[in-house]
Amino acid sequence: MPSTKIYNVKGETIGQAELNAAHFGIKPAANVIHEVVVSQEANKRRGNANTKTRGEVAGGGRKPWKQKGTGRARQGSIRSPQWKGGGITFGPRSERNFEVKINRKIRQKALFMVLSDRVAHEKLFVVDSFPTAEPKTSLFAGWMKKLPFGRKTLVVTAGANPLLMRMVRNLQNVELVSANALHVASVIRFPSVVFEQQALAAFETIYNRA
Repeated sequence: MPSTKIYNVKGETIGQAELNAAHFGIKPAANVIHEVVVSQEANKRRGNANTKTRGEVAGGGRKPWKQKGTGRARQGSIRSPQWKGGGITFGPRSERNFEVKINRKIRQKALFMVLSDRVAHEKLFVVDSFPTAEPKTSLFAGWMKKLPFGRKTLVVTAGANPLLMRMVRNLQNVELVSANALHVASVIRFPSVVFEQQALAAFETIYNRA
């Protein structure tokens, strides 16, 4: 069964956390992880670019010249796509949907894979708790120097923690996420993942129920 050390904020080892092998001890598959990350990044995209068709461009209600007798090509509107200032044919539209659907079990499996990879490389840690009685950034930065996490760290909490968020929001390489919002792309971005002890229990509860 996989395990990891439990630390306090002074950097002292105070115990050993036994991890669920179904969540933290499976072999990563690059193709599964890649598929889920592509899906998550695609689902964040929004269709901001938008061009107007000939029916949306202002003006052009009158036929520019009569149909026959001018020697020129027949035209119905100065807002046709071949005219300067006319509508755009097959241009980008804001209603485009970039969503890529992935099965829920595949998403969960990919999350377990990246967490298992962190465990295998000794980059997943557990801290008993981060005290928030004095919510100062300098205090959290001091803890980070004592703990073996490295500079770029993802901190996982059991739920929303506004005071802890206040402590880490100005630290460039630290991000806070609750256990129910943890996803593959966020884990991949950070070499080290740190669970509060309550967050680890919350994570197991969430995914044992799923």
